[in-house]
Amino acid sequence: MAMINQVKVELKKLLENKLNISGIVVETPKKGQSDLSIPLFGFVKLLGLPMMDVYHKFSDVIKDYPLYLKDEFVSGFLNIYLNREILAKNILDEVHLKKSNYGSSDINGKTVVIDYSSPNIAKSFSVGHLRSTVIGNSLKLIYEKNGYHVIGINHLGDWGTQFGRMIVAYKKWGNESLIEKNPISELQKLYVKFHDELANHPELEQEGRDAFLKLEQGDPEYIKLWEFFREQSLKEFMEMYDLLNVKFDSFNGEAFYNDKMDRVVKELEDKNLIKEDEGALVVFIGENYPPVLIKRSDGATLYATRDLAALLYRKDTYNFDKILYVVGNEQKLHFESLKKVSDLMGYNFDLVHVNFGLVLQDGKKMSTRTGKYTKLMDVINEAISNAKKAIEEKNPNLENKEEVAKTVGVGAIIFNDLKNERHLDVEYNLEQMVKFEGQTGPYLQYSIVRIFSMLKNVNLNFDLVNYQTYTNDVYFNLVQLIDQFPVVLERAQNENSPSVIARYLLQLAQEFNSFYGKVRILADDQNLLQANIYLVTAIQTVLIEGLRLLGIGYLEAM
Repeated sequence: MAMINQVKVELKKLLENKLNISGIVVETPKKGQSDLSIPLFGFVKLLGLPMMDVYHKFSDVIKDYPLYLKDEFVSGFLNIYLNREILAKNILDEVHLKKSNYGSSDINGKTVVIDYSSPNIAKSFSVGHLRSTVIGNSLKLIYEKNGYHVIGINHLGDWGTQFGRMIVAYKKWGNESLIEKNPISELQKLYVKFHDELANHPELEQEGRDAFLKLEQGDPEYIKLWEFFREQSLKEFMEMYDLLNVKFDSFNGEAFYNDKMDRVVKELEDKNLIKEDEGALVVFIGENYPPVLIKRSDGATLYATRDLAALLYRKDTYNFDKILYVVGNEQKLHFESLKKVSDLMGYNFDLVHVNFGLVLQDGKKMSTRTGKYTKLMDVINEAISNAKKAIEEKNPNLENKEEVAKTVGVGAIIFNDLKNERHLDVEYNLEQMVKFEGQTGPYLQYSIVRIFSMLKNVNLNFDLVNYQTYTNDVYFNLVQLIDQFPVVLERAQNENSPSVIARYLLQLAQEFNSFYGKVRILADDQNLLQANIYLVTAIQTVLIEGLRLLGIGYLEAM
């Protein structure tokens, strides 16, 4: 818990115990006012006393609090001024002691499963896959920071009728030598060609279905082709994941659950939840929802059946306390239905659909089917190229320009996504993303570089730190922001929203850069210098750790 929040809790408890009342609210007022404030209006009637007598009663109690400095009565509020010197020292000492572990919790012990990324094999990794990947990865890091045991699962789209179409396209138009050189790109072209040809040759649809049926029945030739598609796709995906520094604990995709769906159907039947509807097997989940299809009239299982099988397998394997599905807004009904069916089965899982908006290109959704899509690798390479140009203008003699440009370019793309509230759509503008000013990843990275630069030739000496310096509003505002980091982490987890951290980091960086403009940090006075350095070091620690939780690297020079 943040120290100032702890102070609020302690003051509330002290007052309520001493005065034998409840309902006291300890607030943080606007900047430039007191440190804390308590509205007294409701206690006039409760205590049967005039307002000023209520104030004096409250004031007499809080004078015993160790961090109390002074108080005043203003328009029905008890305004409290804390001993900022001691409070700031305690906050900064904790950051210095814990360093990157500041804000961490190791007392949770619960397990959370996070299902994220989940691209379809035999297709290039498009910008459209980025959102699930980076949101899920950040949530994995946030939950780990908050003390959870986290299982990250990449539920690959490696099964379904589209693979029948891919096999037909491969057998009709595939060029083996071209595919060996550039498998995914060539397979993608075949996928697009299949759908182009479908307009004039509708019989292809049935050929695709027949091919998938053969695949399901274990045809050796078709299984070998499917394995080739999967293997080549994973190679390309792993290059992307390495570049983004995204990791998973499992790559069990849709195909993994082929032999696990009969259990679901049997269990639903045993619990009398299955009904027949026009030859199909369904589960009715409520008046406002369509029935959930479990088996088609031809006996084929469906998407919901597979997800139920995966859900039960994950519970058996990981015994999770919570499961998150990082999947787009358009799947809202599916996950509501999945939760309702599993509840009817008696499981009552803590199942959360972490929804997000689309990635737009010129205001339109991207589609691999029409070929109007953008490969994520192309976008990243362009971002890295743009970052390199900007770096060469800023610092032409910089060493390791390639590595720096990669960290900046990749970080710019991730931050552009995560700074937005996840349920909103995101439009890509590479030129804006890599700017070193504004609400961008490079702006945060540059703020860290600025701190490294000023700390380069300075050694911290705790004995010389003048803690009285932090009583000044310009300093204490930053100390309060640093103190909020644990609260921000908790809120980001509760809302499953990395944007909470992203916006906090922007605020901290902006406050730091404003401070940098107002204060001569490398002061001649040694006590002031050490106070400045101690504060700036804490800011740097929080900025670096905050970026790590978003999946973004930092730099020491740029």
